This record gives sequence, structure tokens and C-alpha cells, in this order.
Amino acid sequence: QVELVESGGGLVQPGGSLRLSCAASGSIFGINTMGWYRQAPGKERELVAQIPRSGSTNYADFVKGRFTISRDNTKNTVDLQMDSLQPEDTAVYYCNVRMKPRFAATWRTYWGQGTQVTVSS
Repeated sequence: QVELVESGGGLVQPGGSLRLSCAASGSIFGINTMGWYRQAPGKERELVAQIPRSGSTNYADFVKGRFTISRDNTKNTVDLQMDSLQPEDTAVYYCNVRMKPRFAATWRTYWGQGTQVTVSS
């Protein structure tokens, strides 16, 4: 069994910062791409940022220059540093990891439980 556990959401004022963390645990054979998505009320889930095992990064245009994604392959974690937060960044943020459990024959995509980020004065 494998799972993703997220932490770090909360309430912040416009212009503030938050750091989200996601840890993969369990019987894991390998991890490929790790990333973060978000879903605001009434909207579809959208990609925020991704980072493959190589370390190169991919960001949505609306977070470029404000958010930074990073990963620690020794700890199976992925973080999202969010700076200059704005009210439009308010959403539930989901960790997304492509990994292969030891018990599985194929690679699978896993989602975290989601963590609420609210940007408001």
C-alpha cells in the first residue's frame, strides 16, 4: 500500500507566502513525475507545477515567478513554495505523483487528499 500525505495549507493575506509539502510513503518501487494541481470552487482541476525525477520544472503561466516546486528523492517528498499569493490562488491544492508500488505491475498516478489554501484579507 502507498499513500500521499499533504501538509501546509491555510489562510494567508494577499502578498503572503505558504509552503505545501507532500510525502509519499509505503511499499514504493519508484517515483517519476511529482506535481501539484489545484481546484477552485466551480472550476476544473488545473496543473500548477510539475517536476520529473530529472529535476526540470514545468509551471502554469499563472504561477511563473511566484511559485517554486522542488523535490527530495531521498525522502520521496515534493514541496511547493508559494510567494506573492493573491485571492485568485484560493483553491484546494492536490499533490500528484506518478509512481510504481512494489506490488503493482505498472506505474500509476496517485493523488493526495488535498489541502485548502485561502488568500484573503
